[in-house]
Amino acid sequence: MTPMSDVMVLLLTFFMLTATFTKEEPVAVNVPGSVSEIKIPESNIMTIFVSPEGKVFMVMDSPDRQKQMAEQVMQDNESLNLDAAQLKTFANAPTFGTPLNVTSAWCNLDGGKRNEYLTKNAAAGIPCDSVNDELKVWVSAARQACGEDMRIAIKADKTTPYKTIKNVMNSLRSIDESRYNLITTLKSGE
Repeated sequence: MTPMSDVMVLLLTFFMLTATFTKEEPVAVNVPGSVSEIKIPESNIMTIFVSPEGKVFMVMDSPDRQKQMAEQVMQDNESLNLDAAQLKTFANAPTFGTPLNVTSAWCNLDGGKRNEYLTKNAAAGIPCDSVNDELKVWVSAARQACGEDMRIAIKADKTTPYKTIKNVMNSLRSIDESRYNLITTLKSGE
C-alpha cells in the first residue's frame, strides 16, 4: 500500500509541475479545421481573438509585454491614459478588447465585471473598421514594445463573418504586418 501511495504522489506532483495553463478567453471561439501542422510559438506572441459576433479582442503572452504595449500606446496616443493601478490591472488582464476611450473605465471594474463587460456589452471589442481603426494602434505599439521577433496569431470562430476577418487583415496590412498565423484545429487529411 505504501509504494502505491508514493507512486500516486509522484504522479500527481509530475502532472502539477508539467501542466501548462491557458488564459481565460472572453468568448468561446470554435476555430475551423485544417491539415497544417505548423506550431505557434509559446513566447513573444500576440493573439487577436475574433468572436462569432465580430468583436475583436487581444492578448499578449506575458503581463510584462502587455504592460509595455499599454505604455507605448499611452506614449503615442492621448486617448489612453492609465494610472499605475489601472496599468497593473491591464497588464494582468487575461484578455482585453475595448475602445481606447473606454479602457480606463474598464480597468476600474472588478475582475468578474470586466469579463462580463467584454462578453455582454455591445460596445466591447477593439474597433477595426475603415472609420475607426484602433487595432492598428495596439498592434503597432506591441511591435514597438516587443520587437521584430514578436509573432501575431489570429484566432477566429468558424462562423465569424468574413467581412470582420477581412477588416482585421486590412488593419494589419495597413501597418505593413503581412506575416501572421491563423489558428485552426488539426483535422485528418484525406
